[in-house]
Amino acid sequence: MGAACDGDLSPGSDAPASLAVRFTAADITGLRHQVARLAAGHGMRGDRLDGFVFAVYEILTNAVRHGGGSGSLRLEHVGVDLVCQVDDDGPGFAAGQLSDQSPLRTGGRGLRLVRELADSLTITPRTPGTSVRVRLSLAAGLPTGTRPSRSP
Repeated sequence: MGAACDGDLSPGSDAPASLAVRFTAADITGLRHQVARLAAGHGMRGDRLDGFVFAVYEILTNAVRHGGGSGSLRLEHVGVDLVCQVDDDGPGFAAGQLSDQSPLRTGGRGLRLVRELADSLTITPRTPGTSVRVRLSLAAGLPTGTRPSRSP
């Protein structure tokens, strides 16, 4: 895995990257564990931590499965949030392909679950590929007075 930066979270971003890597299918499990350690290191705990790690893992597997077999991941601590962006160079999404899937259908519900777990999910078509960005607040669930302050 080598360093890579794409899309909205550029090398000139205000916050230093906690993680910026290229990945393939062989890297996903290790990246999942690395994201969990970094998120915990930033103070994310419990269900929020589990949800964030699941969301990132889902986006990584989607990039490999549907986005050409590889991509780049960038994880940053921005203000009181953890933001993860995954970019791939695959064929992208066709119009209407991202609509909610039937609960009776097998597969295809990963992004719907990510939407439910994340504070925000942004999917941006690129040429080629797709950029997917999830954001979760580190402040959610912390007692008043212990919440991280938002950076300017």
